[in-house]
Amino acid sequence: MNQNRIPLCVIAGPTASGKTSLAVELCRRFGGEVISADSMQVYDTLCVGTARPSKEEQGGIPHHLMGFLKPDASYSVAKYAEQAHRVIADVHSRGKLPVLCGGTGLYIQAVTENLLYEQQPENREVRDRLRERIEREGGDALLGELSKLDPETAARLHPNDHGRIIRALEIIETTGRTITRQNAESRKAGSPYALCGLRLEFRDRERLYDRINRRVTAMLENGLEAEARWLLEQPNTDTVRQAIGYKELEPYLAGAVSLDEAADAIRQGTRRYAKRQLSWFRREDWMTTVYMDDADCSEQATALVETFLRKEK
Repeated sequence: MNQNRIPLCVIAGPTASGKTSLAVELCRRFGGEVISADSMQVYDTLCVGTARPSKEEQGGIPHHLMGFLKPDASYSVAKYAEQAHRVIADVHSRGKLPVLCGGTGLYIQAVTENLLYEQQPENREVRDRLRERIEREGGDALLGELSKLDPETAARLHPNDHGRIIRALEIIETTGRTITRQNAESRKAGSPYALCGLRLEFRDRERLYDRINRRVTAMLENGLEAEARWLLEQPNTDTVRQAIGYKELEPYLAGAVSLDEAADAIRQGTRRYAKRQLSWFRREDWMTTVYMDDADCSEQATALVETFLRKEK
């Protein structure tokens, strides 16, 4: 293979689109290992709400960067990228194909574009002040403030992404430089990877929404309520509590809404999240779309990876 760049297969797409099953299938076919690119699946204990693949779903294929972090631990895109680069290099060194698989666009972008995040110390005073403001004023207000200072970063965030909104504003106030500017400067280093990107979509959006609805039902049947109840009792877990599935159950656990109402809110929130994921990955013009509702989607994906690897020899 090309000695200058490590071949990296990337499988990206919305939640419930079938990323894990396709990744496992391709790993079996090409001798690969999966590196997760999911910002919630990094946490241990929380298996149901984060839709972490079970041992059966992993199909005997090694999966990396899942379930290693305590829910109250601090984490960042920079830390993820550092760990992912290290794992990818290790997988490649053992003659295996690294397959980066997930739906967190920031994680995938950080790795594939080799964003060299500056290791900036946390400014607790600024962060605490911003956290107080977002609790008082809401995510929309601070996201609006960020959009004036760093519109590109703000466009990729949602008002519920409190941690990332706070971090973006903290960096601006602390360094005088936006995340967008830092990313643009870091891209000059170039990527160490030869990339094969598969963007998973559906020709019929309703089929994706049906998969989402069925997944939420399965989560509730498999213990999501107990997992959410446990999480909400833990201190210093604000970031994880913002994940879809947990935050919608909070009013139910407080007795403010019914379980059916909470479940509907989870389904609606997940569908909205899937739309944002689809929009994000459509901007990545180096990816090739694979429609998961095509009868031959598996064969399409296999052919794309096969062609890619042949070129990299």
